[in-house]
Amino acid sequence: MTQAPPRGFRLFSPGSWREARRVVDILRTETVGGALLLAGAVLGMLWANSPWAESYEGLRAVKIGPAALHLDLSLATWAADGLLAVFFFVAGLELKREFVAGDLRDPRRAAIPIAAAVAGVLVPAAVYLLITSGAGAEAAKGWAVPTATDIAFALAVLAVIGRHLPAALRTFLLTLAVVDDVLAIVIIALFYTEHLAPLPLLAASAPLAVFAFLVRRGVRSWWLLLPLAALAWGLVHASGVHATVAGVLLAFTVPVVGRRPGPGLAEHFEHRFRPLSAGVAVPVFAFLSAGVPLGGLDGLAEALTDPVALAVVAGLVIGKPVGVMAATWLMARFTRADLDENLAWVDVLGLSVLAGIGFTVSLLIGELAFGIGSERDGLTKIAVLTGSLAAALLAAAILRLRNNAYRRIEQASFAEE
Repeated sequence: MTQAPPRGFRLFSPGSWREARRVVDILRTETVGGALLLAGAVLGMLWANSPWAESYEGLRAVKIGPAALHLDLSLATWAADGLLAVFFFVAGLELKREFVAGDLRDPRRAAIPIAAAVAGVLVPAAVYLLITSGAGAEAAKGWAVPTATDIAFALAVLAVIGRHLPAALRTFLLTLAVVDDVLAIVIIALFYTEHLAPLPLLAASAPLAVFAFLVRRGVRSWWLLLPLAALAWGLVHASGVHATVAGVLLAFTVPVVGRRPGPGLAEHFEHRFRPLSAGVAVPVFAFLSAGVPLGGLDGLAEALTDPVALAVVAGLVIGKPVGVMAATWLMARFTRADLDENLAWVDVLGLSVLAGIGFTVSLLIGELAFGIGSERDGLTKIAVLTGSLAAALLAAAILRLRNNAYRRIEQASFAEE
């Protein structure tokens, strides 16, 4: 007979002091990155809808790289395959650190964001497929577009409207988004690899193994590690698997616990690469990917009547919040856990809606599903932008009210003192 989980476990309870300090540092970087991401996306959108739109497309199409190695790629492809590998490297480091040395070593703490992330993938995918069921097999390729949460964008919104919200909500959103990112890379590897070349993929294991050996020996020298990482990336790219997968594979080889007292190599690399990811990689990708001609208000309205666009918007605004909220509530019932006394379920609802901001990875999956520059890719981008904006505004309305309530509580507490 299975023993019932013990009572007394609280959802969203504050973590350790060290974990709270680390999350604050991450939030600071990601919040700035979210602002840069938004700026890059707006600039790309304005340029693509200006009289100089041809120059924007010309910039995206510029090819650089050694042709002999089949790496003469366009800037748009370098942004998606190269820069986002840095993004997924940081996400992989964060996830491994959370489960090896963070508060998520406790299975009960880990189960909630994992379940929420999984349901936050399955439900919007089901909503998408339901809406596009009559639109043909081509439309169904985009089922994974509304399944992603953009960590930088979501945290930036939370930072602007939720200064007085409990820190546990930010920690949950951060963990949810990181697990979500890794699920996205698994989806990309399994479902968006059209032509697999086994030999380069097998060859990639050699630089990956040497990289793993060196980092486990505590080596931090960039002149040794960077060429190995680049070689592993290039071979994964040549195999037909999306090259961003290499970023996660490399991250998972980095040890969390150091050979000496103090922070491990994973924390060291995360500290070094997170500003590069949030401040350069993601904003540049947003700039080169978000620019799509809208054709004015009439063109925008027409685009959003397409089944694929409607499915993406519905998946982000409805499917994602329903999945995250339902999984969290069901896990609370299943584990007989209680919500932390400082929180209410409406806070979780606001956070679930915020998870519907699917920007960076959603744009990437749209490009993989329909092809960069295709008509459906353009419709998908419009839908991702529309759905993410709608989710951000709706979440802001809910969380703003809760933020004001928590601010009044804090003011009353200070007055009593």
